[in-house]
Amino acid sequence: MLWVTAGVVTLGFLVALEIAARHYGLAGPITNQAREVIFPPKSGFLLYASMALMMVVLTWRQRIIAVCAAIGIDAVLLLVRWAAGADLTEGHPFGNGALWVLLGCAVVAVTRRTGPERALLLKGVGLGLLLVAGRKTGDTWLVITSKTRPTVLDQYVATADHALGDPSWVVGRLVRATGPIGAHALDYVYAQLAVAAVVVTMYQLRNVAAERRFPRHHLVRTFLVIGLLGPAVYMVFPVVGPVFAYGADGGHWAVADLWPDTATAVTGPHHMAFDGTTPRNCMPSLHTAWATAIFLHSRKGPRLLRFAGTFWLIATLTATLGFGYHYGADLIAGVVFTLTIEAALRSLERGWDRTGTRIVVHGTTVFAALLVSYRYLPVEMARYPWVSGPLLVLAMASVIHGYVRTTRLWDPAPVPVPKPEPQPEPA
Repeated sequence: MLWVTAGVVTLGFLVALEIAARHYGLAGPITNQAREVIFPPKSGFLLYASMALMMVVLTWRQRIIAVCAAIGIDAVLLLVRWAAGADLTEGHPFGNGALWVLLGCAVVAVTRRTGPERALLLKGVGLGLLLVAGRKTGDTWLVITSKTRPTVLDQYVATADHALGDPSWVVGRLVRATGPIGAHALDYVYAQLAVAAVVVTMYQLRNVAAERRFPRHHLVRTFLVIGLLGPAVYMVFPVVGPVFAYGADGGHWAVADLWPDTATAVTGPHHMAFDGTTPRNCMPSLHTAWATAIFLHSRKGPRLLRFAGTFWLIATLTATLGFGYHYGADLIAGVVFTLTIEAALRSLERGWDRTGTRIVVHGTTVFAALLVSYRYLPVEMARYPWVSGPLLVLAMASVIHGYVRTTRLWDPAPVPVPKPEPQPEPA
């Protein structure tokens, strides 16, 4: 019943977004996803990552068949497009096969499976399709934010960011100094965040095929909740980012072409009008939130996975600042946002108690206080950076400390392996 309810709610949410997108004359998430059954997908890597996520419920023989089928379908579609003279530069030339395999497994589950086996395969398909739907939903949300929020609050956040030393301006100059190699490497990490999440999730779900059941909590749950709640904050606190509000990418809508060479002056901030196409997707930084979730869920993996989770977090933070997509204040809010959601989901998994309620309330309070201070106290924060800057970091650190302390109490203590008693040697 829980999975059925989740499916109905998700479908209703997608239909609502589809209607909202149609209201603005745009294709919604359902239309965009249906289009990728035939036309080149926006991200073939994401579709194959979604198929890999689904394959955790399959045997090794079934996985090999699924991969071969997906590659074969992609090869046939590519040949057909080439023969028909279609534009092969639009979207990725692969990925349709992975989507076909996902849909085919859903058909097999309904027509050829029964009982627990059907439920398990449908859960796997649903998990893979949710990852794809989450991406399409996010794209639609971004368009809606640009259409419904004609003014942005960048001047407030940029002023408050003086308390942190204008990190976006500093890191932006550092990334530019690395040249095209460093920029391309960071851009790849930034763009393939969902693939990194799939790698961590596949490790967490590695025993599903053998145990025939899913664990109660894993990374995909956190990812989806972040993607669901984050855009709601975008609507409350619309911000476009320094590269648009203070850089050349903003065109005539920008305050001036200041980023990343010249920091903004400390003056009275105001609402500023902006174009109807740039997403208001800065507060909080969801890339930071997702990278933080990957870091948290990689902590119980092997050393290589822990190293990869740390690398992805650092590289994502560097990219979000260095490309001018976010202010430092966005990143602090993103970390607090993720830890609060993760604590709530883990409390829901194990049963609510005082410790879980306390950390969730604490995280929610800090997150709300951050937004209020960015909006109503930015000038004071900029005038006294040696006070307000450490206070911002301390507020984030308090949530981190509370989360770590609480989850350590929740995690079972490792059982020591008994040492064998020494045996007397034969005479």
